[in-house]
Amino acid sequence: MSIPSAVKSTPIAGRQQLADYLASGEKPREAWRIGTEHEKFGFRTDDLRPPTFEGDRGIKLLLETLATRYGWDVAREGENPVALSRDMASITREPAGQLELSGAPLETSHQTGGEGNAHLEEVRSIGDGMGLGFLGMGF
Repeated sequence: MSIPSAVKSTPIAGRQQLADYLASGEKPREAWRIGTEHEKFGFRTDDLRPPTFEGDRGIKLLLETLATRYGWDVAREGENPVALSRDMASITREPAGQLELSGAPLETSHQTGGEGNAHLEEVRSIGDGMGLGFLGMGF
């Protein structure tokens, strides 16, 4: 049994037709933005194991403290924090103990650099006291 496609069945007749179609989705230059994603893998500094979610050295406490200390809003599944948001940016926890900053849509790479540095300082200011380190492995 085949499922009908929602794609138009008329093939593209030429290169300009394809270029025009792609150009129709453009935003004006003044609306261009950069949104950075920065992923960090957490580890316990004494034994290099990944942090647990629960406990006095867990990701849950790190997220709760980030929210309280730095004004992030908390999204929860039941009692558990799963994401933080502030000023169109978010921090999510990933499956293997990573934290990911999904940055706000900003105008310049200098702004995204500042956002990333501020985020790392926030995480470090809490993680250091918990015996947690973070290694940036994806951008």
